[in-house]
Amino acid sequence: MSKTVHIGSTAQFTSLISSSTIVVTDFYADWCGPCKQIAPMYEQLSSQLSRPNKITFAKVNVDQQQEIAQTYGITAMPTFMIFKNAKVVSTVRGADPRKLSEVVKKLAAEAGSNGSSSSGGFGEASGSGGGIWFGASLPKGYTDITDQVDVKGLDLLNSDSEFGNARTLFDTSKPSGLASAEVSKGKGKSGETEKRPDWLESDTDEQLMLYMPFQSTLKVHTIHITSLPPKADEDDDSEIPMRPKTIQIYSNRAHVLGFEEAEDIPATQSVTLTSRDWDAKTGTAKIELRFVKFQNVTSLVVFVVDGDGDGEKVRVDRLRIVGETGEKRELGKLEKIGDEQGE
Repeated sequence: MSKTVHIGSTAQFTSLISSSTIVVTDFYADWCGPCKQIAPMYEQLSSQLSRPNKITFAKVNVDQQQEIAQTYGITAMPTFMIFKNAKVVSTVRGADPRKLSEVVKKLAAEAGSNGSSSSGGFGEASGSGGGIWFGASLPKGYTDITDQVDVKGLDLLNSDSEFGNARTLFDTSKPSGLASAEVSKGKGKSGETEKRPDWLESDTDEQLMLYMPFQSTLKVHTIHITSLPPKADEDDDSEIPMRPKTIQIYSNRAHVLGFEEAEDIPATQSVTLTSRDWDAKTGTAKIELRFVKFQNVTSLVVFVVDGDGDGEKVRVDRLRIVGETGEKRELGKLEKIGDEQGE
């Protein structure tokens, strides 16, 4: 007998995500071919991992439950949305069995080790070692859309080549700067680890310029930026990098901006971060955008103008993009997503 809960009303769904610690939800349609292809695998996960009041698998027919689909911005099927403590913590779009299995099994393993505790855990501000790491909570009704960044088109100016590259910013793992005091003290140049540092530092001065094209048109609500400079060490005279302070954001540019060029172009939004904006545990600040100005976004340029201090280096560990994928459509015009991986 299937353990999957078929949602019949908005009230039932609201009650479910409130009563079960984790709810894995399959948003599907009867006419969607990829939805049918991945359904047996979803049922297998449900059979293996369901635990009363802790891990629940649900299915929502978007044609029958239009209010739920609209609430969570479902515009294409299949979309798998994972809730923890009634908050969206992860989204898998498309019939990608490998990705869905990986995300769900890691979450289930974490639930087994952490129990029903609401502190830490998957998607929480404190982060964890498995799955997708988040340095801050997601706003209600919006999801992590960082997977829409076209990493092949990234461009980064004034970064120190001894540290990570532009792709490093979008790594889904927990930053090494949070892993241990020993790692966070390292500057990446002393040979403490054979791996390339998983953060960026500016090169000749404190400025950084990042160009991010997207694979689809987005509505961008928030940007999470993580910066984990190490604490000063009396035995180490290396310069301690700063956290970003002033950030200018430009939307829908065709290419990266030069530093002088950026001075002549009005930013779509300019933000000044203070010490109070950075989460003490995760080193993450939430940049809430003027949503009306970021409705049909095909690219972003993030310009770190200066750092919070008197140094000449700025450090950035992670970036996450939060919002909605694609333009809003009427449910009658919903599209199916192919079953190829990555779609």
